[in-house]
Amino acid sequence: MIAGEASGDLLGASLIESLKVRGYKNFIGVGGTLMMQAGLVSLFPMSDISVMGLLPVIKKLPKILLRISQTINAIVSSSPICLILIDAPDFTHRVARRVRQIAPSIPIINYVSPTVWAWRPGRAKKMAAYIDCVLALLPFEPEAYQRLSGPRCVYVGHPLLEHDFAHKTHELEKIHNVFIIMPGSRIAEIKRMAPIYGAVVELLQSDIKDLDVVVPIAQGMQQLLLEETGKWSVPPRLISQQEKFTYFEKGHLALVTSGLATLELALSEVPMVVAYKVSLIEYFFKFLIKVNSIVLPNLIIGENFVPEFIQDRATAKILASAVKELLDDEHKRCQQIAMFARIREALIISGTKPSHRAAEVILEYLR
Repeated sequence: MIAGEASGDLLGASLIESLKVRGYKNFIGVGGTLMMQAGLVSLFPMSDISVMGLLPVIKKLPKILLRISQTINAIVSSSPICLILIDAPDFTHRVARRVRQIAPSIPIINYVSPTVWAWRPGRAKKMAAYIDCVLALLPFEPEAYQRLSGPRCVYVGHPLLEHDFAHKTHELEKIHNVFIIMPGSRIAEIKRMAPIYGAVVELLQSDIKDLDVVVPIAQGMQQLLLEETGKWSVPPRLISQQEKFTYFEKGHLALVTSGLATLELALSEVPMVVAYKVSLIEYFFKFLIKVNSIVLPNLIIGENFVPEFIQDRATAKILASAVKELLDDEHKRCQQIAMFARIREALIISGTKPSHRAAEVILEYLR
């Protein structure tokens, strides 16, 4: 098993537990704390390959290439009954292609689809040569793989459906209306978006005076968030990942960087404004993007009902105006909440948890 991000570590840990129940006990590869606690023996720290964005990858390229070679050698020498890739396609797919050449009998499963439906769709057809099955988290992905002549793709459900969104009343009594701000989960995102969000808070001081401004701490990002939010004129309350969903329960609205957090907020029924910025080099390739939105709730429903502001439009002034509009217009807030109910309906698969369904599909390749 190979995971390259915190979200993949969580997915991998749940999958390991589901496979252990089915009699499989030995897991090697690359993973984080959660996967190792579940029983994975990691070849090296997952942080060595947890890189996103063109410039950060270039900076760490020598180490990444070394880790790719190390991982390939470990897989081939251990002759596993299956290779499971979890996210981080720039790393995992390089490994998979080489393993398929050297040891073609090893089944290769890709848990979490690369965004072939949005970016570089030609990847899907190429994947058919070295991926036996894709386990999809989003319900529209199997159709995309079929349309793009990719490998078999099975929707197993989104792991957020395994989360219990209900909370104890006494915990909520201590929390008032909350303005949730989520600058991102990666260093580059936080450094790029946190100053903008701080300026938004400053512009809206009089409008949000009755709201509790909170920032959930992304895994491993506490020090960076302390530094960045410490520069804000109105310091927010930093909360842990364990507290996050409790605060979501009282969320009045959110300002969030595009990513998985938008789906977490949608399933918690928190109205939101979404923003995103990338480096100028990355933005140069925007013409390659094949979708009309970068917001997961919009993509799942097929309607752009969550407002999003990208690159030059992601300014403090524009975002502050959008947040104020959502604050002042109860009808727009209710419209978003109504659409969020449709997202849950679209994601649900009756009868089993996503990690169990993923394990059952994997077992098809081990028999």
